[in-house]
Amino acid sequence: MSQSVLIAFVMFAVVMFFTPGPNNIMLLSSGLTYGFRRTVPHMAGITVGFAFMVGAVGLGLGTVFIAYPVLQTILKYIGVAYLIYLAAAIAMAEPSSPESGDRSGRPMTFWGAAMFQWVNAKGWVMVIGTITAYAAIAAFPWNIAIQVGLSLILGTLSCIAWALFGTALRPILTSRQAVRAFNIVMAILLLASLYPVFMDA
Repeated sequence: MSQSVLIAFVMFAVVMFFTPGPNNIMLLSSGLTYGFRRTVPHMAGITVGFAFMVGAVGLGLGTVFIAYPVLQTILKYIGVAYLIYLAAAIAMAEPSSPESGDRSGRPMTFWGAAMFQWVNAKGWVMVIGTITAYAAIAAFPWNIAIQVGLSLILGTLSCIAWALFGTALRPILTSRQAVRAFNIVMAILLLASLYPVFMDA
């Protein structure tokens, strides 16, 4: 194993996992709107879904996209449409009340979050960077196993941090209007994350 490549990969992964992107913006909003416990399936779906994508692409699925580049274009625009839908859902989300036991609204499910990774533009940047730039981390297939394992660990830590950040805002943003305003800002940021997709079009 190349220690320098491993260190470089960890630094790359930390930056990519912890910086704002569609997943983290949605977790922040979900933590505020639904609380940490109800956001756990969303967090698990992101972590497992992304790690699975790293493994699948690393073990050969990426060759399908090389052979049929139109599939990437299709996934890109499906992702754009789904992000617009999610932004609208976040903007209109009603805060739940822990005191009254109100459980109106639904946070993203495990499977919804896992499947979203396949149409997440930032996710694809991370996967391609991970697989191509850091292949020398170890001999195949151990390099893929290491990348999947580190993705699970760092993904879990990042998801927990962003969801806790949103949950920590609950005592501060106590009114329905404040939560709605916050969620509208998050929806706008989510839409703004589409900018690199259109620039790459």
